[in-house]
Amino acid sequence: MPERLVLSGPRLADGRTVDVRLRHGRIEAVGTPGSLSASGSAAGSASGSAADGHVDLSGHLLLPAPAEPHAHHDTALTGDATAPPEQDPHPLHRRITEAALIQLGHGATAQRTHVRVDGAGGLTALDAALGTRRALRGLVDLTTVAVPRVLTGRAGADNRARLREAAEMGAHVLGGCPDLDPDPAGHLDTVLGLADAFGRPVDLHTEGEDPARLARLASAAAACRSAVTIGPCTGLSRLPGPLAARAAERLAAAGVAVVCVPQGACAHTARPAGAAATPVALLTAAGVPVAAGGGALRDAANPVGRGDPLEAAFLLAARRECGADDAYGAVSRRARAALGLPEVRIEAGFPAELLAVRGDSVAGVLSQGYTRLVIHRGRIVARTSAVREFCGAPAGGLELPRQATG
Repeated sequence: MPERLVLSGPRLADGRTVDVRLRHGRIEAVGTPGSLSASGSAAGSASGSAADGHVDLSGHLLLPAPAEPHAHHDTALTGDATAPPEQDPHPLHRRITEAALIQLGHGATAQRTHVRVDGAGGLTALDAALGTRRALRGLVDLTTVAVPRVLTGRAGADNRARLREAAEMGAHVLGGCPDLDPDPAGHLDTVLGLADAFGRPVDLHTEGEDPARLARLASAAAACRSAVTIGPCTGLSRLPGPLAARAAERLAAAGVAVVCVPQGACAHTARPAGAAATPVALLTAAGVPVAAGGGALRDAANPVGRGDPLEAAFLLAARRECGADDAYGAVSRRARAALGLPEVRIEAGFPAELLAVRGDSVAGVLSQGYTRLVIHRGRIVARTSAVREFCGAPAGGLELPRQATG
C-alpha cells in the first residue's frame, strides 16, 4: 500500500459525494470529488488504482466500519459436526482464524470473541484465540472474553482458578454466565472482583428475566471500576412493561451497555429457538446503549449463522426496532463503544476504519450489500465483488443487462 490512499467518489450517508484521503491509519482529509491527490497536494485525479494511491469508489456508500461485539469463534463452523467440537489446538486455531476472516470480509475490522475456559478444554481455546489474534495483527483487531459457566461452590473451584489464569494469560475481557450458576450473585461477585483486580472490562451472558437479579447486577456494575457489558437480555421482553422499564433505567444509570443478538441464540445462553428478542426500543428509550452482534457462526446454536454485521442491522430495521441508520449505528458506532474503541467518523483526524458497500443509501446496502471493500488502519484488507447476470431471451427483444449488484 502507498503511504497515502485516496478513496475517490464514494457517497456518504448524508448524501454528499466526496474524496477521502487516508494516511498513517487515519483519515487525513475529506474533500470534494477530484480535489485530493495521493501525493498530499490539493488537486489530483479521481482515476487510478490502489497501487498508485487511488481507489475508485463511485457507486459505493462509504461508512464507518462495523465491529463484532459478540462472536463465538471457538465453536464457529461446527454446526454440521456429529461430535463435540475438537479441542485440539490446531483445528481450534484454524476454525477461529477462518471465523475471524469471514467476519472481516463482511466488514468487521474489530471483533470480540467469547471463549469457554472450563470443561475438558480448559484454556486451550483461549490460547488458540490469542494465537489467532497475533497471527492476524494488521488485518483485524481480535479481542477475547474468557467465559466460565460455573464459578461458585466446590464445582466452580477449578473454574475460579482458570478465570484468574486466563487473565494472567492475556484475556482482554472477563466474562461469565450468572444465569447458569447455582449461585448467580456469587458468580457475579467473582467476575467483578477479578476484573477490578486485573483492570479488565466485563462482558456477561444474561437473559435478564429476573428483575431482582438484574437490579443487583446494575448495582454491582455501578460500583465496579471496570466497564460492564451484558447481553442478550431477551428475558426483559417477557417481563411486564413497567417492570422491564424500571430494569432498563437501572442499567442506564449504572452505565451498562447491552449487546443484542438479532440472529438468534448463542452458545452460552439457554435461550430456546423462537424465544423473544431483546427489547431494543425499550432499552434505548431508557438511555441504555444497545449494540448488535452476530452471535453464532454456523455452530450448534445457529447452524446457518453468517457472522455478518449488516445482517444484524438488517434484522433490527426489518423488525422495526429502529430505523436503518440507527440499526447500522448498533453494529458500528455503538458496537465500537461497547468494545472500548474510539469513535469513527468520516472526518479528518478519525481512525481509518471504513467499509465501502455498493449502493447509495444505508437502507439499500442493508437490503443488498454484497459488494464490499474493507479498510483497517488505512489499508485495504478485504474485497468482495458480486455481479448479477440475467440469461435467456425474453419476449419483446428486451436486452438483459449484466450489472454489478449491491
